[in-house]
Amino acid sequence: MNLTDTQPKLLAVPMLDLRREFAEIRSEVLDAISSVCESQHFILGPDVARFEQEAALACQVPFAVGCASGTDALWLALAALRIGPGDAVITTPFSFFATVSSILRTGAKPILADIDAKTFNLSPDSVEQALSGRQERVAAVMPVHLYGQCADMSALGALRQRAGLKLVEDAAQAFGASWDGVRAGGLGDAAAFSFYPTKNLSAYGDAGMLTTGDPVVAERAVMLRAHGMRNRYFHDEIGWNSRLDTLQATVLRVKLRRVEAGNQRRRELADLYHQRFAAARLVGETIADGVVLPFTDPRAVPVFHQYVIRAPRRDALREYLRTHSIGSEVYYPQPLHLQKSLEHLGYRQGDLPVSEQAAKEVLALPIFPELRVEELESVVEAVRRFYA
Repeated sequence: MNLTDTQPKLLAVPMLDLRREFAEIRSEVLDAISSVCESQHFILGPDVARFEQEAALACQVPFAVGCASGTDALWLALAALRIGPGDAVITTPFSFFATVSSILRTGAKPILADIDAKTFNLSPDSVEQALSGRQERVAAVMPVHLYGQCADMSALGALRQRAGLKLVEDAAQAFGASWDGVRAGGLGDAAAFSFYPTKNLSAYGDAGMLTTGDPVVAERAVMLRAHGMRNRYFHDEIGWNSRLDTLQATVLRVKLRRVEAGNQRRRELADLYHQRFAAARLVGETIADGVVLPFTDPRAVPVFHQYVIRAPRRDALREYLRTHSIGSEVYYPQPLHLQKSLEHLGYRQGDLPVSEQAAKEVLALPIFPELRVEELESVVEAVRRFYA
């Protein structure tokens, strides 16, 4: 008899199940949507303004500007800071494509610096190296708070002061996270959030938001999101159509009341993953020793948008999980400097080795507030069986 025949059947575990959240908030969401339909006010308006005020309060910042997507929020943040042609922006290659495409959209040049091997976030040392000897005018640094943990904003903030740079947070995955007591969204000159349906705070479609402490930047973002208009049909600049629609804002207002508890539950689940992996004797310092668990900087309070391990034989493990109906995902399988569409930036294999290695090893496991303990334990047991 095969040993596997004597083992209990593994539970199927979704990577994310939004239906569980909806079951808990169904009546609130439907009532909110119905009120918008009754009002017949579908673009911007009072509900959007109320969401902006409530979200600004949650992020502990003076100003929040809703927009059509997280991608647009990145562009708005850069454009509102007057970053454009002739400028360069240093950022990470280990992120979603919008991090770099938003820079290109402003007409600026992306400069890519490597990541920290533990946190996967932009390395301040690599940023300093990227700054040295540059002929371009480096106007800004754009760190990404990857997987819901803030980048080293102490070091990057000090660099910002020394070099006279703007600091733009890509906080798409980090609503509610903090660094040294300061919330994501208030750590730089401006920040961008995504409310894509998979995010910790999620809409029922595309939506995004810019935050800032600068009233001039906020006013400019409001103008740019509406075709460059301050007064209707009078266009001061060439902006964009990136207005937040009222239906998304009203859904976000419902979910905003739950996001703090949801983030806390994610932290509890991450702790439980840590405990179960340790109990299964699967943990290593490097993938030569075992599974490498997520590292939390002691100055950070993460929100675990993703629970990402480094895994030996990552692709084979992912296939094993798939055969047992256990969800997983790779964020991200190819660093941005090696993307075909970005060949013109001039990077080659080997230029950013820490990012390239991470792309071969990272694996995101299921984590969301409604994930059940027995499901989490089934994920860990599946990993144990694979390596056994």
